[in-house]
Amino acid sequence: MNKIFTATLLSLAASLFSYGASAAELKGDIKAGESKNAMCIGCHGIKGYQASFPEVYKVPMISGQGAAYIASALKAYQAGDRKHPTMRAIAASLTEQDMADLGAYYAQHGKVDGAPELSAAPSKAPSEKVAALLAKSACVSCHGANFSKPLDASQPKLAGQHKDYLYAALKSYKTEGNPQVGRSNGVMGGIAKQLSLADMKELAAYISSLDSDLKTVPQDKIHKAPAK
Repeated sequence: MNKIFTATLLSLAASLFSYGASAAELKGDIKAGESKNAMCIGCHGIKGYQASFPEVYKVPMISGQGAAYIASALKAYQAGDRKHPTMRAIAASLTEQDMADLGAYYAQHGKVDGAPELSAAPSKAPSEKVAALLAKSACVSCHGANFSKPLDASQPKLAGQHKDYLYAALKSYKTEGNPQVGRSNGVMGGIAKQLSLADMKELAAYISSLDSDLKTVPQDKIHKAPAK
């Protein structure tokens, strides 16, 4: 990627990071978030659960994801900048405080005391082809060298996320004119339009293979029978 294009992307990224700032400024309450997550656990609390509409892919792991990112993503669904119908309907019912509380809850959800921190470097070296794609897309400029320490808290951790979800997310940034699929983001849109679908699959496969903070934590109350 040439230096001018990289500088332009970084400049645009800096301006877009303010999108999630208002959600990030609110202090989330973990206990409040736990009381508000009933609409989340039916999909994100079941290992291997697949969305079936409007596309088929494993729903993303959100336990261990950054609090500010969760809040900013929910805000984007509410604003219509992300078009997934189910997520838009859920986000429409939330206040910014709700979003901050859910972010705080899921950021610590599933963490184990004393667990070692991830290395600052990715746990696996990319192939030559993937390394070239990563450089072309300037991925580490936002998501961090190990894809788990974003340079801005409103950006997502990607390492270890489901491969099919990462691919669907990348595709959505170059999708236009679809009322049910698509994401509006100047930085990611500019990057996605440079990539072929094959490129996206290569990137998704590599990033999903890395060590990760992300997980799905099954929640017994989904399936627990009511007490008699």
